[in-house]
Amino acid sequence: MNPSPAATPNSSPSPSPVPSRSERSPGVKLAIAVLLALALMVPLLMVYTLVWDRQSQAETAQSAIGQGWGGSQTIAGPVVVIPYRATMAETVTENGRDVTRNVTRIRELFLSPLANQADVTIKPERRKKAIYETVVYESRIAGAARFTLPADLARYGVTRDMLLLDRAEVRLGISDARGLIDGNSLTVNGAAVALQPGKGLLSTGNSGTFAFIDWSDGAPLALRYAIGVRGMGDFRMVPRGVDTRFTVKSSWPSPSFGGDFLPTARQVRDNGFTANYAISNLALGQAQVLDADLGRPAETVGMAGIEAATSDGSASGGQAKAVTIGLVEPVNLYSQVDRAIKYGFLFIGFTFVAFLMFDIIGGARVAAAEYLLAGIALVLFFVLLLAFAEVVGFTLAYLAASAAIIALLSAYSAAVLKSWKRARFLAALLTGLYALLYVLLNLEAYSLLIGSVLMFAALAGVMYMTRNIDWSGLGKREAAA
Repeated sequence: MNPSPAATPNSSPSPSPVPSRSERSPGVKLAIAVLLALALMVPLLMVYTLVWDRQSQAETAQSAIGQGWGGSQTIAGPVVVIPYRATMAETVTENGRDVTRNVTRIRELFLSPLANQADVTIKPERRKKAIYETVVYESRIAGAARFTLPADLARYGVTRDMLLLDRAEVRLGISDARGLIDGNSLTVNGAAVALQPGKGLLSTGNSGTFAFIDWSDGAPLALRYAIGVRGMGDFRMVPRGVDTRFTVKSSWPSPSFGGDFLPTARQVRDNGFTANYAISNLALGQAQVLDADLGRPAETVGMAGIEAATSDGSASGGQAKAVTIGLVEPVNLYSQVDRAIKYGFLFIGFTFVAFLMFDIIGGARVAAAEYLLAGIALVLFFVLLLAFAEVVGFTLAYLAASAAIIALLSAYSAAVLKSWKRARFLAALLTGLYALLYVLLNLEAYSLLIGSVLMFAALAGVMYMTRNIDWSGLGKREAAA
């Protein structure tokens, strides 16, 4: 083989080499960074799904605790139920003809108290199952109610001689009777009466307890009752009466007041809370005497549930109203991790902008794979946060996960950017971002304001630093070369 001829001065110049990957234009580099950032939204959404799955497992564990302890409790009553004979016309078909006859039926009259006053004490307790924890409570209700037989019963289509007063009952509604504990009692005019299982009120799903009384004399009734019940989740009380007053006390520092009525006065301190309710029948919109019981409160079941509760053929006297008290956990780690993930695009965006500025302005060569690895590390932060939070709590988990990711990306960027000075800048940027995110997670009211101002400031800074860049060219360094 003959050797290649030596180049002569008259030889034509060889064609210039094709620009390498590191010589892409700033516009192409920006497009690659944006595409990679968008691609990282997929694993970020997968982490979001993981949080939802772990929260579902936690709720399943909490339900398992509640099976033996008692679920969300609704307390209603006391109510005096008086059977009465009602004569009504009924048409039937006999031998092809319609025959109308009078039929006597036994129906029930529901009498609410003139006054009902109850003192409620809620004792919270934390229960664990594996790594999952929930808050349960034990409530004690001590109350007094006063009943009188209305003199104007005729207005309700009932006369005194129709009433079967010797078969009257006092009913107390308890939505989950499994939670009943020892110490339940009922006295009528100072005499103790035996409580019977079942036969509660419609507002508690016909669950509860009752007692037989003989009210043949029609004299006013003075009732005193004591109920102890365990539960978890919300605690509800259904006011029934012309004048209802509740006083609720607990050592739990983070209550949630809801339902149809808010407290007339409340005090919330670090060592517990006290709430006072004063509700009249004018606010309830209910008469003292009803010929049908009240259905469940709207917050416990929807309309389908109310229809199911009355599917036995009994009419509902309307929908009951309730006061609701929730023992809110001050820190719900799943909701905080969920909110943190929603800011994940900020971490990816700011880190990619820092790499892009070092690439375009500082002359560092950052490959697409290096963008991708850095982004995956940022997504991994939220997985570490969730895993650690379930074991050591949110705050310690946040410190551990953020420290691990900052150290990892700082060491990696020192190799990618060929400078520890640049790596320290990136570490400071990530530290500031994680500190800011922690503040945003604890300042819910101002999180949107702070986040939008931060994004505006970051965009203004990037626009200022890149104001002289020729995005369609190969960059200043290549042009100077």
